Amino acid sequence: MNDLLLEAFRHSAWATKTIIAAFRALTTEDLEKPAHGFGSLIATLNHFVLSDASYHASLTGEFTDWLRAKNPTNDLDELEARVDETAAMWERFLSAHVDGERLLSLDKGHYLCRASVVVAQALHHATAHREQIRGGLADIGVKVRDLQPWEYALAVGRATEVPIGD
Repeated sequence: MNDLLLEAFRHSAWATKTIIAAFRALTTEDLEKPAHGFGSLIATLNHFVLSDASYHASLTGEFTDWLRAKNPTNDLDELEARVDETAAMWERFLSAHVDGERLLSLDKGHYLCRASVVVAQALHHATAHREQIRGGLADIGVKVRDLQPWEYALAVGRATEVPIGD
């Protein structure tokens, strides 16, 4: 069991769903506003949601229909369902033994790396794009709650703040 990694992927799914919750208050026009460094807000969200499932698939060979089709969507309910589905796939994968040293051939054989690198990339990639989205949202005056693991832990009951005595 990879409890430490499970927590990291749970945080990642929570943070992405927090972004989706913020998107629900936006207009279609707002969703087409630029994120910092990668297309529109909605395009950036689609990109890293599809990529998260793709990283998982590169480790397991498990492709969802929507990943195989590589079709983005502007439907926030569908995006949230994709996040949930991918989170469940990561849960299953990380609940079994994972050989982090397994060599993978990616990009049609042009890139070889260890499985552990793909896992690290999945977490980094989502975090980087969520921050680009937060920047784009800030540009249009939308504040999104803090997405750090500390906030996740408080939100889901994995941590608590202890008052300091007088």
